[in-house]
Amino acid sequence: MARLNLLEETRFEKVPVKVYPNQNVASIQVANRIASIIKEKQAKGETAVLGLATGATPIKVYQELVRLHKEEGLSFKNVVTFNLDEYYPMQPTAAQSYVTFMNKNLFDYVDIPRENINIPDGTISEDQVQAYCEAYEQKITDLGGLDIQILGIGRTGHIGFNEPGSAPNSGTRLVTLDDLTRRDASHDFGGKENVPTKAITMGVGTIFKAREIILMAWNEKKAEIVKKAVEGEISSDIPATYLQLSDNVEFILDEGAACLLTRFDTPWLAHDVVWTDTLIKKAVVWLSLKLNKAILKLTDDDYNNNGMSSLSTTKGPAYNINIRIFNELQRTITGWPGGKPGVDDSNRPERAEPARKNAILFSPHPDDDVISMGGTFIRLADQGHNVHVAYQTSGNNAVWDDDARRFLEFATDITRELGDDASKLDQLYKESNTYFAKKQPKEIDPEIIRKVKAYIRKGEAIAGSRFVGLPDENIHFQDLPFYDRQKFSKDVSFEEDIQQTMELMRQVKPHQVFAAGDFHDPHGTHKVCFDIILEALTRLRATEEWAKDCWLWLYRGAWYEFPIHEIEMAVPLSPQEVKRKRLAIFKHQSQKDLPVFPGDDPREFWVRAEDRTTYTAGLYRKLGLADYEAIEAFVKWKFN
Repeated sequence: MARLNLLEETRFEKVPVKVYPNQNVASIQVANRIASIIKEKQAKGETAVLGLATGATPIKVYQELVRLHKEEGLSFKNVVTFNLDEYYPMQPTAAQSYVTFMNKNLFDYVDIPRENINIPDGTISEDQVQAYCEAYEQKITDLGGLDIQILGIGRTGHIGFNEPGSAPNSGTRLVTLDDLTRRDASHDFGGKENVPTKAITMGVGTIFKAREIILMAWNEKKAEIVKKAVEGEISSDIPATYLQLSDNVEFILDEGAACLLTRFDTPWLAHDVVWTDTLIKKAVVWLSLKLNKAILKLTDDDYNNNGMSSLSTTKGPAYNINIRIFNELQRTITGWPGGKPGVDDSNRPERAEPARKNAILFSPHPDDDVISMGGTFIRLADQGHNVHVAYQTSGNNAVWDDDARRFLEFATDITRELGDDASKLDQLYKESNTYFAKKQPKEIDPEIIRKVKAYIRKGEAIAGSRFVGLPDENIHFQDLPFYDRQKFSKDVSFEEDIQQTMELMRQVKPHQVFAAGDFHDPHGTHKVCFDIILEALTRLRATEEWAKDCWLWLYRGAWYEFPIHEIEMAVPLSPQEVKRKRLAIFKHQSQKDLPVFPGDDPREFWVRAEDRTTYTAGLYRKLGLADYEAIEAFVKWKFN
């Protein structure tokens, strides 16, 4: 029976899939599998041939292998490795090269003989590439083939650098990179224009020859492409779907990467479910949007014809379920994000009392506050709450060099105009121009340049907060130390950041804390900043009474929104409020038109923000609720 249940649950999946709670647990499992292969080969006096990958995905696997070497004596002396790919052209000493990556993350810390390491050579002349690739293939064959190949997956569905259009029998070769792949790599190169247009990669056919293939994917950012690779039709448009043809492949995912698989996203279509309150709301919202029918118009036949018959029979009839879910969604909508005083708050997102709340809005970068929840920010200030904003980092990474030069020119000119000595500024300006002329992609600016860029963003943030209506004393620039320290070392303690955040909270004693809840990229600044807030508030709740009554609300940024069934507070905005929010965003002039790190979305941040909130309002309208210009959404954090 258990086997039948498993088959039912995974019937949409065309490859074996294992899902772990997080990438740490999953990475240890993969590392242990690699270690067992090495040990099995050692016991037989044979060579273990490993196919390795680069990028963020396998880093924790390599960390665990290093730990096994240092603490448990795992030797790599009988190991030969072949890396999947390398940018072309690429010097092996470049910071972005996969030679540098592998040395920094694995090879420099284990006892593998250097002659046993094989990484495609990004320095050979183009007329030699074909012969080189054939020799790379032959070397793998001469060693008996790959014992295991580990893979990540790109958002184009590429494995290695086998981009859309790659053939299932392709071998090692020179390829042209997809534009999305280059945009995803742009942060590492200091801009897409610096990312090579080509790469040398093992082919799909080469990967298929491995005796074991493990594809790993972490976090929600990969969920959409993972679903296509696991449940979609085989297509050259998504090369990872070719893995469905292999009998030796397994997908290893964390819960974020697996969240869109049918058994997790719409489990009622895959197997019998226990209908919890959350699952009922999710299913009804899904059905309403799928059929393009308002919730109150859904029928028992709609339920029965779309895999939800057990819901209508056990919790129904449909009419009763519809009324309940409609009311729950209706109650999330409030024009009083700080609570409406003097009313019954039993069905409202926020408490009525105290009527004037202390609130801290934490903004990871100096514009996340107005981009993500600018309308709510304005509403809180307009309604008389004691609102504070805390800019957690300087955001100096995201300022163009030309802007820094322009502000240095301004500082020099105004100093002369005042009759003061501008010689130091003149010298700084000359040195900066020399530095900018020679600056390499991704090069870390000198401290004085970082400060200039930080002051630019500080001035913009002050202008935005004043526009919202905050007094200057309620504007806080934390400049948390981790932000600059991580530029020089990955081994950073966050204790100073936590203590600084605790001290600010002690000063304000907030009833509300708003924090960025963008967790799609767990290595991003937003996630780090949230973890600092959460740890600070958790410690305070253990010792201080006011902290136990502090509610933590999560907001999201310009790219993603919470699913409708998760939203617990929806703040509607009028057309006038949308315009005020837009003007607050415009105060951040260095981020307008073309920001330094735009991601793969060509829209300006203010356009992204308006499109997102308009879309959310549109979903509420489709469900049969009131029609608003825009809606900003929040989820309340549940403390243990």
